[in-house]
Amino acid sequence: MNTLLWAVILILAAWAAHWGADKLLLPLKLLRKQWGLTASAGAAFLAIVTASPEVAVNITSAVRGVSDIGLGNLLGSNIISIPLITTIAYLASRKQLKNNQQHQKHLEENMLALNKRSVKVLSLPYLGIIALVALLTLPERWRGLQPADGWIMLGAYAVFLVQAIIRGRKEGEKVHWEKRNIVLSAVGSIAIAVGAFFIVKATENIVSALGISQIIGGLFITGKLVTLPEVFKTWSVVKGGEVTAGTTSVIADNAITMSVAFFPLALVNTPVEDFQLYWVNLAFVGLMPLLYTLFIHQSRSQHGFSRWQVFAFDSAYVGYILIMVFVVLKVF
Repeated sequence: MNTLLWAVILILAAWAAHWGADKLLLPLKLLRKQWGLTASAGAAFLAIVTASPEVAVNITSAVRGVSDIGLGNLLGSNIISIPLITTIAYLASRKQLKNNQQHQKHLEENMLALNKRSVKVLSLPYLGIIALVALLTLPERWRGLQPADGWIMLGAYAVFLVQAIIRGRKEGEKVHWEKRNIVLSAVGSIAIAVGAFFIVKATENIVSALGISQIIGGLFITGKLVTLPEVFKTWSVVKGGEVTAGTTSVIADNAITMSVAFFPLALVNTPVEDFQLYWVNLAFVGLMPLLYTLFIHQSRSQHGFSRWQVFAFDSAYVGYILIMVFVVLKVF
């Protein structure tokens, strides 16, 4: 089977996995309303489903003995996601909203306004998760992803989720459950599993045909592709007026990727074979939420990102590509 055909299968598989995640999302949305979770806490809760394609890809790569694809997917998706989603959210938020003077002010100030609660509930705990990954995998004696590390990171995600829910509770609502939605959720679970299998299988064949390593395939093929469907979701949610929910969900998704999706790779003892490539990528994984946390405080009264700060996110990603090409991989 030629490379082009595998590329088509890869794209279709990614869409199938995200379609399945969408079908699983509704029951969790109903639970969010029923439990009375705020936008930031709800984002951490709903990320259990929205990040499921990434988790499923890593489970599949671990089972198939190609854990480097999963490791590349874990790092690559977490580096590109914040600049990409922030930029899309900023562009989508430029739409005029009727009878909303506050939003008009944000348009005039070229600002993407967000709820400041997202820093305490999502971005700071996520930075803690990244710091824990660095502590567990970078020192020479502990280098690599080992089973004990996986259990620690699984516990770290449990703490992340619990603190988000505790900090973000309000009065719950009465919701109605339909049998049709439960059936669709079951179908969605199957779609995620099938999609993840073919994502990994296609990546295996593409990197083999191109003569590149599996971790590079994970970084620049799988990691990018599993993020793209979130672009359309973010555009739709933000244009609908849910700016904070549409923008901050990426932090919650990344927290799951760095913890729950870390777990299957750790269980199969994934080594760090190229230490420079690993620590450079992990450094940029940490840089993106660090910029997010520092930038979000525009002033005492305004929270969010200005146009130049959105540009700074994109510039940081361009800097990452240049460092990878000219310093780490030494392509030229």
